[in-house]
Amino acid sequence: MGDTTLGPKILLEFSGQTLLERHLRNLMSYGIEDIGLTVGYQSDAIGEEVARLGLEDRVRLIPNPDFRKGSLVSLSVQGHRLRGGRPVMLMDGDVLYDPAMIGRLLAAPGENILLMDRDIEAGDEPVKICLSGERIVDFRKKPEHPHDRHGESVGFCRFSPATAAALAERCGQHVAEGRSHLEYEEAIRDLILAEPQRFAVADIGDIPWIEIDFSDDVTRARETIMPRLEPCP
Repeated sequence: MGDTTLGPKILLEFSGQTLLERHLRNLMSYGIEDIGLTVGYQSDAIGEEVARLGLEDRVRLIPNPDFRKGSLVSLSVQGHRLRGGRPVMLMDGDVLYDPAMIGRLLAAPGENILLMDRDIEAGDEPVKICLSGERIVDFRKKPEHPHDRHGESVGFCRFSPATAAALAERCGQHVAEGRSHLEYEEAIRDLILAEPQRFAVADIGDIPWIEIDFSDDVTRARETIMPRLEPCP
């Protein structure tokens, strides 16, 4: 779990821009302007930031009143968008990254792509993408299946329309059956284990990024990652 004293992490500032502003400018620089943002904790403050940026017409705020539960619920409230019949990019909001990461995700060949950093931090906190050869065999903080190698999930994925719709169904099933405490990766894992041939990874080990969970991550982001990033578009 992250540090709750940080407030909404997506409103943290880096070189004068909030993390949210960086996300939105990065996405729009690649022509992505239909954006759904799940909001719960301090949703009004997040809405005010979207308004400050003048992007209310391109960013739809999707309320999640049960935001204290697992992140699977946060994804499930986006079900109508996942069923929209178009490819979908899923992105965690608490990541500071170079804009090239979005380009890597969009350009990677394959139906469904997960971004992976082969240089993984030690411990149980990172979500691990586990591979046997080139096939994904597990996707979890504590993997259960044997594998040859693994890397850390960035929390950025690209799904085909069919897979996005299947993901919406799987999230809804978990919630309906009382598993609201789960993280959203479990729903994706279900789909991967059922049809691993439909999923692939793109390695971004050469692109600077950091997931911000704790105050130490904020310091590292500002001192180590920011100087390596290309200017935000």
